[in-house]
Amino acid sequence: MSATATVVERPPPRAQGWPRRRIIGYALVCLWIAFGVGLVSYLVVAWNSELFAKYAPSYLQGLGVTLSLVGISITLGAILSLPVAYARMSKNRILSGLAYCYVYFFRGTPLLVQTFLVYYGVGSFKPQLEMVGLWGFFREAFNCGVFAFALNTAAYQAEILRGAIESVPKGQWEGAASLGLHKLQTLWKIILPQALIVALRPYGNELILMIKASAIVAIITVYDLMGMAKLAYSRTFDIQAYIWVAIVYLVIVEILRHGIEWIERRITIHLKR
Repeated sequence: MSATATVVERPPPRAQGWPRRRIIGYALVCLWIAFGVGLVSYLVVAWNSELFAKYAPSYLQGLGVTLSLVGISITLGAILSLPVAYARMSKNRILSGLAYCYVYFFRGTPLLVQTFLVYYGVGSFKPQLEMVGLWGFFREAFNCGVFAFALNTAAYQAEILRGAIESVPKGQWEGAASLGLHKLQTLWKIILPQALIVALRPYGNELILMIKASAIVAIITVYDLMGMAKLAYSRTFDIQAYIWVAIVYLVIVEILRHGIEWIERRITIHLKR
């Protein structure tokens, strides 16, 4: 008997070379590097020491206004988002409907329009606000910006919190109920710690977006970081006034991004073991 050998044909070797995605990725990186080198070269060549020495203190003052505006708005928005998120998850249709309308409006309209509605629209009710003692608050542009920003971020934070809570398996609620825990105890001690892990990255993105969107208040005469840059440019007509403020915003965003990533690694270290 003769054994017949079976010949297995191997597929032809793949062509050596980089895939298209890698080529595009390296090309984009090279473009960003070239842009960065060009920007640094321009700042070195066209360095205006007089502009920097004269307006650097104003930029620091504007940075303080920006951080104060965003910090207060984010904090007030976080407090307001709690009842809004509760109403969104409520089985009461009226309560849920009102919360939905609130979230729909503030997420569906530009923040610039909302800021204008507060800053210019509230002035139409000056006599009524004076009667209730609120005109002293709303006549300040900074306070109007905080009010508009807080209402806007509360809508986003409410949806972030609602989505994070609903991402926790229902078995957690059922297990806590079987142990005799009250719903508030379950929410505070079991559900929220798990939900905040899910919500951390979206909360961080919202904070970064608020930092960048804070430049809007410069339009309503708030001398924040962007407002100081506009003031410097109007007096010098030097484009460096805007380049420096862009660099400051970029540095703030990068610090926040790395800080959020560090916090996320710390609070999820038990999930990687």
